[in-house]
Amino acid sequence: MNDRFSLDRRAVIAGATLLTAAATRGVQAQDRPVIDAQTALIVVDVQNDFCPGGRLAVPKGDDVVAVCNTIARRFQNVVLTQDWHPEGHSSFASSHAGKKPFEVVQMPYGPQVLWPDHCTWDSAGAEFHEGLDIPHAQTIVRKGYRKEVDSYSGFLEADRKTATGLGGYLKERGVTRAVVVGLATDFCVNWTAQDAAKNGLQTFVVEEACRAIDLGGSLDKAWADMAALGVKRIKVGDLG
Repeated sequence: MNDRFSLDRRAVIAGATLLTAAATRGVQAQDRPVIDAQTALIVVDVQNDFCPGGRLAVPKGDDVVAVCNTIARRFQNVVLTQDWHPEGHSSFASSHAGKKPFEVVQMPYGPQVLWPDHCTWDSAGAEFHEGLDIPHAQTIVRKGYRKEVDSYSGFLEADRKTATGLGGYLKERGVTRAVVVGLATDFCVNWTAQDAAKNGLQTFVVEEACRAIDLGGSLDKAWADMAALGVKRIKVGDLG
């Protein structure tokens, strides 16, 4: 009887182990995007002004270029976002007497970080990085083109009311998942990923395909805010 009890106990333990392993595999699978016709890659603001030598350079921003190119080859649906500001944009420190870049002011829509002039219409800085090679990208979403309001997100301007049209575009194409990459992790990538999740998309951010500015802990806060909305932080190797 003791032998039988031992065998049964071992069987129960083995069964529980298998169930635990299956559950773990299930969670891991959910954390990895399926790349198919219902998945879109959103490449955020890989522009000259955000790369070394640019007017608002993200540290090692150009490191993302090759990674984005490699990832993009796996996607049917690719969208590029492009910061596109008029001269004298309200988010520029130069538009506010006595203010310096990276100070924060209050705008009608809330707090606004003031930036160096960057990505102005038709400037070399607003162009995509010359190494970005994604010829099959199907649309470009320009943001921040209204002088009175900034726009970090590819979906909504900073007033949180004015849509860019990206949400409707993805919906019409039947997209249910978004993979977000680009610059900068803690600002435009962050806001774009959050809004993708708020639009009902299963959303992922590929860590190696992003770089951050990190102002006063903004990077840690960005990851926490994205996670709170269910955005998954993944590696290139997690792409299915």
